Amino acid sequence: MSSPLDVYLEADLGGPVARLLLALRALPAALGGSAEACERLDVRRARRATTLADLQRGGFVPLGESTGWWIVLGLTGRFWTPTGGLLPTHPTTWAAGPPAGSAQAAWSFELTEGDDGRTRLTTETRVRCADDAARRAFRAYWLLVRPFSGLLRLLMLRNVRRVAEGMTAPPTSRPSAG
Repeated sequence: MSSPLDVYLEADLGGPVARLLLALRALPAALGGSAEACERLDVRRARRATTLADLQRGGFVPLGESTGWWIVLGLTGRFWTPTGGLLPTHPTTWAAGPPAGSAQAAWSFELTEGDDGRTRLTTETRVRCADDAARRAFRAYWLLVRPFSGLLRLLMLRNVRRVAEGMTAPPTSRPSAG
């Protein structure tokens, strides 16, 4: 049986509205000639589901995980630029911090079991800026994208819930911490 987190890794991340938001973010890079961004736009036009695994193929790098219960993905770049200014991200050098003028974003997804037998999925993003200039640029960017980021998360979590509640097999028990 697959792990409970596999539902999230393979679920459609919010349907057509989420695909539209992700396509809008890829559009400036595609117009700038990025083949990878053009490919992302083609996938969205095909109305194929967008999964967390797709985001990993798009540049998010696994930084750590507990099989089936949590995963942290990272991305480095100048997110406030039209193309996102993505830079190579490596788990082994993550702790050193982002290069000057850039930022790192870590996006976590965690499942926790409640006393009522239900499983809760939470997501959190943390950003680390290399310097004051990057911090100012990121703040301005975040003022613009924050409402859309919140909507995207809400759509993602609702869709994963719908998929998970439609499953017939009970989730695998969480491994003990001992």
